[in-house]
Formats: sequence, C-alpha cells, structure tokens
Amino acid sequence: MAKLQMSLKARALKYLSAREHSRLELGRKLARYAQEGDDVEALLDSLEAAKFLSQSRFSESLVNRRAARFGNSRILSELQSHGIDGEALQDIKGSLLDDEAARAKEVWRKKFGHLPEDAADRAKQMRFLQQRGFSSAAIRSAMKPADDDA
Repeated sequence: MAKLQMSLKARALKYLSAREHSRLELGRKLARYAQEGDDVEALLDSLEAAKFLSQSRFSESLVNRRAARFGNSRILSELQSHGIDGEALQDIKGSLLDDEAARAKEVWRKKFGHLPEDAADRAKQMRFLQQRGFSSAAIRSAMKPADDDA
C-alpha cells in the first residue's frame, strides 16, 4: 500500500508544532519536498499572515535556548545565519548586553568551579569562554574574582 504524501502546509505545521523556525530555515526544509507547481514563498507568507510563523517568536526562542550556555557573539551570529537582521537584531543585542558577564560567570562556574592554578590553566579557561562566544569584557568580569584571590 502506498504511503500518503504529506502536503507542504501539513509538513510546515508539523515542523512548527515541534519548535519555532525562522522563515529561512523553514523555507529550506520545505524546499526539499516541494514539487512542480508548489510555491514555498506563498506558503510562508500565508503562515506569517496566520501568525503560525513569526521571526520575533523564533528570535526569542533561540535566545532563551542559547543564553544559558553561549555568549552574545555566538547567539547573534546564529540569529544572522537564520536570516534575522536589522532593527530586530539590534534590539536583541541590547537586551543581551545587560547580563552577559553574569552568564559568563555561571558558564565558567559550571565547567571549572575552581580558580586557575597557573597561567596555562587560566588561558585554558579563558579560551573556553571565548569559544562559547563571550566578549573579552565579560570574560574579564567572570574571571575577576579569580584574579583577586590569586
């Protein structure tokens, strides 16, 4: 017995029911299943008009998922790769700046939880935070109590 083909709209709603998607990401996923005569852009427009697809909800969701583990530059880079830019990106950047140092401190505490023993250990800890996308100022702020105790 032949398996029923899922329509593009049904597939899009299935993806959106699992988690928020950006317009670019959902378009890429649906393009794989589009057949001749299917208009993916028109479908995305109708999903946005019906408020099933929202860039602001997607941005908020991604920031909430990533903020506890990653720094501003990594989060902003990921948002840009999903097609979020312009004023929306600036608003998110402004809101993330407020607590980056505290987030860096928490990530450092979870990973290491101890003062660096020597310069090599300190460099290793700082590199870890840098690879997570934290700014130099946030890293210095997170490592500052370690500097005072040393």
